[in-house]
Amino acid sequence: MPVSTQDKRAAFRKLHETGCFVLPNPWDVGSALALQHLGFKAIASTSAGYAWSIGHSDNRVTVDDVCEHLTALCNAVDLPVNADFEGGFAHKPEKVAVNVARAVKTGVAGLSIEDSTGDKANPLYERSFAIERIKAARGAIDADNSGALLVGRCEGFLVGQADLKMVIDRLNAYADAGADCLYAPGIKSKEQIAAVVKAVHPKPVNLLIGASGLSVAEAADLGVRRISVGGSLARVAWAGFMKASREMAEQGSFTELANGFPGGELNKMFGN
Repeated sequence: MPVSTQDKRAAFRKLHETGCFVLPNPWDVGSALALQHLGFKAIASTSAGYAWSIGHSDNRVTVDDVCEHLTALCNAVDLPVNADFEGGFAHKPEKVAVNVARAVKTGVAGLSIEDSTGDKANPLYERSFAIERIKAARGAIDADNSGALLVGRCEGFLVGQADLKMVIDRLNAYADAGADCLYAPGIKSKEQIAAVVKAVHPKPVNLLIGASGLSVAEAADLGVRRISVGGSLARVAWAGFMKASREMAEQGSFTELANGFPGGELNKMFGN
């Protein structure tokens, strides 16, 4: 019997109460089902991984594309799905709210909103405006008592503004504005991670691994509640594809194909 959206959202919130869990990022239905098969308790979409899968660069897909993708993921698995919802696909808070309401209707258990603008000259939204965007997202989530979880992201370390004090200030402001979980992708050292965890306590913190290189146990010891990997799994998959394809194109040989995952095991995993 399929797990209801309400049950998924309740389970997702429960995961954020204690311990540390891994929230891996599939890029399509097949990779989502594989992660469920492997026993993960929840998954998160990846904006980059999905964009590459449909032939676009990251941050170059539409809200229509993403909502269709999120609906497919939520319908395919019995796990809670957290949406990488980029910057809400809008600038103004009221338009962010409209798009967040659409995302909630896909069945996601949570979603994140970034404070990056996409403008290299001014890479982060002005602080008060960024806070208003989080408030708008919170209002949209709560409008129908969905219970979806809101993640507030500060992109400072990813856009060349590696000011930990500024990032922490924004994360706390996003928490006050209604974010349930906080996320500062790009922080790397144990000292940075511990400082963020301490500053936003008791709100849970998401850590991007692939940027920090820590193990789950090490992250848990620092107080991290959940770990995501962004587009890393997709990049690993693309690495194998590109290596084998380049060999065929450039050398006319096929040795890399021997490294593929067994088709029989894939058929068994996806058998239904």
